[in-house]
Amino acid sequence: MSINLALILSVLTAVSGVVVAFNRFYYQKKIEASGGSGNRAINILIEYSRSFFPVLLFVLIIRSFIFEPFRIPSGSMMPTLLQGDYIFVKKYSYGLRWPVIDKKFFATGSPERGDVVVFRLPSDPSINYIKRVVGLPGDTVTYRDHQLFINGQQMPLTKHPDTRLQESGLIFIEVLDGREHEIRISRPGSRATERAYTVTEGHYFMMGDNRDNSQDSRYIGEIPETHLVGEAVRIWMHMDGLEWPQWSRIGTKIQ
Repeated sequence: MSINLALILSVLTAVSGVVVAFNRFYYQKKIEASGGSGNRAINILIEYSRSFFPVLLFVLIIRSFIFEPFRIPSGSMMPTLLQGDYIFVKKYSYGLRWPVIDKKFFATGSPERGDVVVFRLPSDPSINYIKRVVGLPGDTVTYRDHQLFINGQQMPLTKHPDTRLQESGLIFIEVLDGREHEIRISRPGSRATERAYTVTEGHYFMMGDNRDNSQDSRYIGEIPETHLVGEAVRIWMHMDGLEWPQWSRIGTKIQ
């Protein structure tokens, strides 16, 4: 059972805000007029609400419209992101949405090819995935023998010069619209089945950087624009289990 943090935070903010407004516009004036001290339980509720409402409102605004933290639960985005990375997702990259109902009310931009994006899984919107945008609306995406083709044009792919990175698979540098990033191929000798996908309007084709171990649009289908959460921009912590944090990853920009 998943916990809807956005709903909980919204309810707590609304309730505390109502209590503060009740006190400001009615209860406080009533107590002053009567010359009494008021009900003790109500007074305690008001004091707590006045203390927590500004904090809850601030957190709700930041989390809903600016940045939201996420944890990477798997290795599907290796080597770009590792299991145990904690990242910031920029919520306003692709539009501002109301919390809980996820309805866009202000457009700010659209995903570009190469963006690393968090989105809600179409088959179960309570689950968040993170992948890289490789196909835009109208594109034809072809994956042939570990090579990515967009509208018939092969995306540049070169082997990473650092041989120390090749222990658990081959690391390549891929270029999407002039933007470089690393991908991992764990079965370099295998011949992947060729598939071609046409991206429909209002949708995006996502792939993980760990190309042989990623449950992405090749299997779950293209992702509707309505399911986008935001753009992953920076790592703020790495801690996997009880291990010490990897300090070198803190603050790393996600390419």
